[in-house]
Amino acid sequence: MTDVLRKHVEEQPEKIFTSFNGRNWTYKDFFGKAEKVAAYFQEKGYEKEDIIALYTLNSDLFLVCYFGIQLGGFTVMPVNTKLTAPEVEYIFNHSEAKAIIYDERLNEIVHKINHSFNEKISLSDLDSIFENDDLLFEPKKQFGDDVAVVMYTSGTTGKPKGVMLTNQNILSTATIWAEAMEITKSDRMLISTPLFHCAASHVFAVPVTLKGGTIIIEESFSPKETLNLLQASEATMFFGVPSMYTILLNMPEIKDVELQALRLFCYGAAPMPYEILKKLKAAFPQVKVQNLYGQTENTPAASTLKDHLALKKIGSVGEALPQTELRIVDEYGNFLPVGQVGEIVMKGPQVMKGYLKNEEETKRAIRDGWLYTGDLGRMDDDGLLYIVDRKKDMIIRGGENVYPVEVEEVLYQLPELMEAAVIGIPHEVFGEVPKAYIVVKKGQTLTEQDVFAHCAKNLAKYKIPHEIEFLDELPRNASGKVLKHTLRKEVKSIVNE
Repeated sequence: MTDVLRKHVEEQPEKIFTSFNGRNWTYKDFFGKAEKVAAYFQEKGYEKEDIIALYTLNSDLFLVCYFGIQLGGFTVMPVNTKLTAPEVEYIFNHSEAKAIIYDERLNEIVHKINHSFNEKISLSDLDSIFENDDLLFEPKKQFGDDVAVVMYTSGTTGKPKGVMLTNQNILSTATIWAEAMEITKSDRMLISTPLFHCAASHVFAVPVTLKGGTIIIEESFSPKETLNLLQASEATMFFGVPSMYTILLNMPEIKDVELQALRLFCYGAAPMPYEILKKLKAAFPQVKVQNLYGQTENTPAASTLKDHLALKKIGSVGEALPQTELRIVDEYGNFLPVGQVGEIVMKGPQVMKGYLKNEEETKRAIRDGWLYTGDLGRMDDDGLLYIVDRKKDMIIRGGENVYPVEVEEVLYQLPELMEAAVIGIPHEVFGEVPKAYIVVKKGQTLTEQDVFAHCAKNLAKYKIPHEIEFLDELPRNASGKVLKHTLRKEVKSIVNE
């Protein structure tokens, strides 16, 4: 990707590449800064594939460092800024990161953790690096199999694992998504989700870079500010997790918003409730929608559901992406026929090199070239994929399989409901039963009786939640995924008490 960026500098040096808080950098400006970052670490004697941590909030500087570290032949490791000090410490120690570039606002955590960096560079320190005329970048020969990026999994099911992504992985994913979303050099992508996450960086920032477009960066999602920026920036593309669209669609001012330049709403990272998608299409009929499915382990790129099928193939995450194969397998790895539920496996040039310092987990995840995703799914007669649920989230109630996503879809039909999450809780007779956590819209009222009555009309008896608990909000990680293991831990602690 750094070669691609250099080519754009030659062909369109004065085109705006990044826009952040009113600051616009051309391709030439941006690449010059990235070269300085590369030169700095080269001069300091860092070696090929040394890991340099990038611990910052969204900004144009994040991308400068992301590309600059790779340009020097080193490995960049974006780190989730919402993690606690012990969680961050684990990642730094496990990865043996040699240096860190960090946001000063995270200074307390950086200096609290027990890890010996060769050096700690704050974002303000970058100014002196950019202005240092003595720093001379030395081009380095890079190969497709070199590890360009390490990203730690979100840890929704346990200790995070370091996913090693190569130059070829990232370039392939950029090519795949650029084709699937029909990205051109005219596109202006607004990124409000965290760049330290694989979706914002590899599904959007890198493919837009590949095609020579413009990246508009927002530090974080903020409903009013995001809406204003969508209009003012004349963005052509926007990505949000389902909860972001839920919030936006419940804002009173949404009815007055005009997004004349916008051509594509993208969504992913969690299932999009049908009712929310229907409202989005009704509010902005001229804007196409597209569902994106993938994981950090596939850079991420697996499948996509395009606009013309969005409301017809309810619950589907679409067809296999270009250069990608998808299959459903049983517990022994045998391919299953259409309609049967099993684990989703996929193959393609975007599959990770492996987990950092974890051969056992790598062998478990990649078998005969196929990546075992840990997601349960099925294929229909048209070759479209449906995610039934995470393998670890499935509830077995008295021998019957209950898929939380299916129950959640029914709950989202309630107009008073804002969000819902369903998990399995212990039961002395049935082993496990469903429990629903519900967030009600502000100003609305919803009772247990209302929920039970609605579920009784729309679900088989064994799928109806055994318990309902109302919350102010659901626990989430930085990518917007609901942390069901957090909900399960709370249940477990109560049971143990």
